[in-house]
Amino acid sequence: MAEISLDQDARATSGAQTRTVKKPRKPIPVGKIFVYVLLIVGAVFAVIPFIWMLSWSVMTNVEVTRGLFLPQTGIHLQENYSMAWDTSGFSQYMWNSARIAAITLTGMLVCCVPAAYAFARMQFVGKNVLFAVMLSTLMIPDIVTLVPNFLTVVWIDRLSVSLFGEALRWTNSWPALTIPFMASAFVIFLLRQFFMQIPEDLWDAARIDGAGHFRFMILVVMPLSRPALVTVLLLGFIGSWNALLWPLLVVQTDTWRPIAYGLTIFVQGEAGDEFHLQMAASVIMILPILLVYFFAQKEFTEGIATTGSKG
Repeated sequence: MAEISLDQDARATSGAQTRTVKKPRKPIPVGKIFVYVLLIVGAVFAVIPFIWMLSWSVMTNVEVTRGLFLPQTGIHLQENYSMAWDTSGFSQYMWNSARIAAITLTGMLVCCVPAAYAFARMQFVGKNVLFAVMLSTLMIPDIVTLVPNFLTVVWIDRLSVSLFGEALRWTNSWPALTIPFMASAFVIFLLRQFFMQIPEDLWDAARIDGAGHFRFMILVVMPLSRPALVTVLLLGFIGSWNALLWPLLVVQTDTWRPIAYGLTIFVQGEAGDEFHLQMAASVIMILPILLVYFFAQKEFTEGIATTGSKG
């Protein structure tokens, strides 16, 4: 019994000594330190203009003209934002942008989701060639397609008015602002990469239950692809909300002019040299984008991280 107790004490002592031994820390690679420093510097440069804009939006015009970074005479939040909202007519322009974004995103889902599903999970003649041709359009600058798209819209507008009357015209209305952007090669590519990650076992199970491609896409693929769908919807919303050049070409009345046009007119007209009001109006414009991203950031980051990891 004494020998057994001595053996147990020796084992406990050796175990305690083993637990107290600490492994030496591995040195942090210099390359990783450089990457972190570079990312921090980039983040600072990205955030400073935004903070500067917020700071100027609550200052007086005298403080902004002096080039101050922080307000010195108090925060003029309600005064600046109320004046910018009342004098810019943002209520109409923001409502127009909301309608344009809603129609565009709805059309994007209707057009891009079936196309991406077909490229990802269906077999047909010329599939790879057609997909390569579609991807090649991403190499064409948007400014190059501006004039052809405008001429196409004008031609369709004249044909539609001659056949159906003024009720279905394209220019100065929502069709010219939304329909050309409902089919996007980038969105189709992004969704295709995500749809290809859906296991084939789910498709086999759906076929056993009697489901076809359409039912499988609606009930299985789309719910599983929520991060990718949220990602493309968020990117589409940002593009639609910030659009300016195309609306200037196809819309000549305030009935459908977007918020970006309202900000441009406000900066060039009513605001003049009142930079604090310009900054307040800019914050009002980007506030919906920030709110949408705040509520969708989890799905957005997940969709960006997982899209294209296989296939």
